Amino acid sequence: MDAADLDYRARTQSGCIPPDLVSRLLELGHAEMVEFWAGHGEWFCARAWARLLGEQGRRAEALELLAPYLATGWWTATRTTAELLESWGRAEEAIALSRSRMEDGHPLALQFHSRLLARHGRGEEAFSLLRPHVQDWFLATALVDISDGVGRDDEAAELLAAQIPDEHRCDSPWCCRGLDPDMAIGLLATIRERQGRVDDAIALLRTRDKTSLNNRDQLADLLARQNRVEELHAYAATEPFGIAARRLAELLEERDDVEGAIAAYRQVGDASSCPGNVAVDLAQLLARHDRGEEAVEVMRALADAPGGAEDWILHVLCTLYTDQGRPEDGLAHLDALAAARGGEEEWDLFWIRLPLMAACDRISEALESARAHPEGATWYAAPHIAELLAGAGRTEEAVAVLRPHSPANSHDLAGYLMDLGRIEEAVAVLQQDKPPRPPQPSNTAWSEDPPFWGSAWRKPTR
Repeated sequence: MDAADLDYRARTQSGCIPPDLVSRLLELGHAEMVEFWAGHGEWFCARAWARLLGEQGRRAEALELLAPYLATGWWTATRTTAELLESWGRAEEAIALSRSRMEDGHPLALQFHSRLLARHGRGEEAFSLLRPHVQDWFLATALVDISDGVGRDDEAAELLAAQIPDEHRCDSPWCCRGLDPDMAIGLLATIRERQGRVDDAIALLRTRDKTSLNNRDQLADLLARQNRVEELHAYAATEPFGIAARRLAELLEERDDVEGAIAAYRQVGDASSCPGNVAVDLAQLLARHDRGEEAVEVMRALADAPGGAEDWILHVLCTLYTDQGRPEDGLAHLDALAAARGGEEEWDLFWIRLPLMAACDRISEALESARAHPEGATWYAAPHIAELLAGAGRTEEAVAVLRPHSPANSHDLAGYLMDLGRIEEAVAVLQQDKPPRPPQPSNTAWSEDPPFWGSAWRKPTR
């Protein structure tokens, strides 16, 4: 086993059995397959099986299973083992393990080790470890989280204030390395709110250059938490991305003021720099409250506006049509759009009509149209056609469509093979894409919520 190979496959989820398909194997009753591959280099199988062993009280076996992965020095294996030890009430062993990696100089171990210490009554020690590293946003965030529990908020605030220049604000993600000034402001505001200095926190957040992080707005969240609804109303009217309007609408919806929530979105309207996001949020709100017809009208207005007929917007619109039992109207809308464009429809728009046709019991016609499309034989068209076939109970045909395009569609292909009970074949498909010479293991933190500043644009997932 090699740390670089493990890291590459885990990060890219290529050449391995990914976690969703490990779960599928367990759901389908193939625990023996997961157990086998757990001992033969499949990390996600090993992680899942070790957790199951721990739940069964077979903790020594779980640690023995993880030992070869841990021996490579791969940080992810270290972290997982420490988390298991902690969950079993063996915190001192977890602390010793993470300390060993920290002392070896691994860049991710310090943050994990410090948080682990703080969770087990050693917050002062954790704070002291983190204090010299406040320039690192990852470690500064941990420092702020830990400082509250040890009564050192004032000291943390002083450290952060020193990182905020009087004039300079970054104009690109590559400007200031380490702790971005706007992130330092946000962390300092967190401390001020925690200290009860809410006005100071609000004043700080109003000095930010970039207001959104990971599709959230800290000022909007603070105003909502503090029940400062009028100020949130005023902020939502000026915040350009529509994130504050969404937070206001969420707050009002929680209070059963649906009309107020709707008005919050409509207040922003076309003034937002991301009108598509605002419209989608409004449509989803309407649909949640059984006002699907109004939701359709909101999305139709957006799709019919100049430049509004983007694939993700049309997908939301057509999904609403289907949910309302009106797939024919969705097809009519797409037909009119195609006609306006001279009859041409690229695949990123064409695929949207396939589930609509299926909802109209026009499977054969949908398949014929898809295969006749100029892009119908491409790797990116194959999953859409396969989904159509599988939905009609024709899983063998779905496999036949995807197979020529493996490994590009190996996850989809393996999933259908598992549905057919062809487990060994599915695993072989997944493992065929192993990198010949993987790069060195990454020292970047794993996170599903990286610190993305700026635009709130988000494309709804399928």
